[in-house]
Amino acid sequence: MAEEGPESRDWFLPIARHLGPAYLRQSFTQGTDQEVAFLIEALELRPGARVLDVGCGPGRHALGLARAGFDVVGIDLSEEFISLARAAAAAEGIEARFEVRDARDLAFRDEFDGVVSICQGGFGLLGGRAEETVMGEMAAALRPGGVLALDTFSAGFVVRFLEAGEAFDPDTGVLHEVATVKGEGGVEQPFDLWTTCWTPRELRLLSAVVGLDPIAVHASAPGRFGRRIPSLEEPGLLLLARKPGLALHDRTF
Repeated sequence: MAEEGPESRDWFLPIARHLGPAYLRQSFTQGTDQEVAFLIEALELRPGARVLDVGCGPGRHALGLARAGFDVVGIDLSEEFISLARAAAAAEGIEARFEVRDARDLAFRDEFDGVVSICQGGFGLLGGRAEETVMGEMAAALRPGGVLALDTFSAGFVVRFLEAGEAFDPDTGVLHEVATVKGEGGVEQPFDLWTTCWTPRELRLLSAVVGLDPIAVHASAPGRFGRRIPSLEEPGLLLLARKPGLALHDRTF
């Protein structure tokens, strides 16, 4: 049996198996088109750009980016989610690659013009202990001049609106809750969730530690990505950070 707890590499996998296709019917997934449109603009993606989606789930953002004409690779630790993403791509005739990989060991180096990790992705589910490794892997995957977009929970929002039964650990920044998750066929099951939460300052500092130049941290909410100042009223934070150096299309020879 897999180890359970916030530092286990695979505590989310049973939830992914339970959700299956029902993941795409969750309320927080309904704003994908708006989010993809903002990411294309924020990452300054040009036609043919290569994009890596870390923690892609069933591929909703990766597929949206591929539909827009970009060369997309999506990775996730869940075999079930990757199977769903591959099936969706095949059904639409979309050319996108999906692989089962651990975000802590991506093994991509200087390959992508943009890297995205949205809705916690492979970054917010690691118990507050391995995020530097994951962001370092995402930074390494970027080409010089490429941009990272990383969406995560806001610690300020979580603490302000902490609900009965929830516990926030100020040492690790991890929110623990027990949530009832509705899977296929409407079957409900309770699961423990451990989500790492951040402040804008922490995200800027961590991006600098792994060698990225922070561009901005914006407030975020599902289906409402934009250039808004972080506040205690919105649940998410969207970090934009650039890898130093000129992108290939900006170089002169």
